[in-house]
Amino acid sequence: MKAPPFRYHAPRTLDEALSMAATLPSPRLLAGGQSLMPMLNFRLLAPENLIDLNRVEGLSGIRESGDAVVIGAMTRQREIEFSALVKARLPLLAEAIQWVGHRQTRNRGTIGGSLCHLDPSAEQPMVAMAMEATLSIAGPGGRRDLPMRAFALDLMTPALEDGEILAEVRFTPWAASHGWAFLEFARRHGDYAIVAVAVLIELGADGTASRVSITLGGVAATAVRVADAEAALLGTIVSPSDIDAAAACCGSVDALGDPQVPGWYRQRLARTLCARAIPIALARAAGGPASVRHPGNDGTNR
Repeated sequence: MKAPPFRYHAPRTLDEALSMAATLPSPRLLAGGQSLMPMLNFRLLAPENLIDLNRVEGLSGIRESGDAVVIGAMTRQREIEFSALVKARLPLLAEAIQWVGHRQTRNRGTIGGSLCHLDPSAEQPMVAMAMEATLSIAGPGGRRDLPMRAFALDLMTPALEDGEILAEVRFTPWAASHGWAFLEFARRHGDYAIVAVAVLIELGADGTASRVSITLGGVAATAVRVADAEAALLGTIVSPSDIDAAAACCGSVDALGDPQVPGWYRQRLARTLCARAIPIALARAAGGPASVRHPGNDGTNR
């Protein structure tokens, strides 16, 4: 099928894009287009006006700002994948980005496009949730900041008001000695995850887990932090029984079901992936080696 008719606009500045988004009837923003274009071609969307952000200056790039790493919303996923700064300061994002689609889609896809599309299985919203990222949103009245928890309202429903545009994402890196892991299960390499898990762990001087983040994707309407699983590890010298307890919490989430994947199967995957990811994060936090299979190493991401 072909996209329905629309008027195409290519602003050069953010102010120009904001003016268009606020005044044009039925506008839709085009970032990387890896989700939007198929939705247009399948006639799932029919905007009157398409506003292309690809020529807008100042919306892409990766930089340090104080204690944060700031990534422009139009930054390509491929740039994030090969960024030395992201690898050094945001290793969870560097690992998760390798699971995003295929090289061809990462060449065009943007971090802001993924966050605004807000697919419940998408890797970048998961990392933003896991790391408590702050999103800077530009609008007619200026800028406002939202934590990822407040940005992800519901299934594919970001907290963007009419006329607003996501400008950048701010990540606060964890301590240099923290451990991380990102695992997911999909039918085929490059598919959206059926379930994915992101784990971050910091260890105190006494070896106890002083800070923990455990996030699941694919199980609910948005990526979700599993507070009970985090509490099972906090303040403990993490033992196999603690890992089992945390994994059991992940396996008891109220998981979505559909005709292809029932909820109980997602729960089982969440428990299994959590039990695998925590030891990887612990090994990295302790400074030891951690064996992780990345997508594409052997043609599978299972």
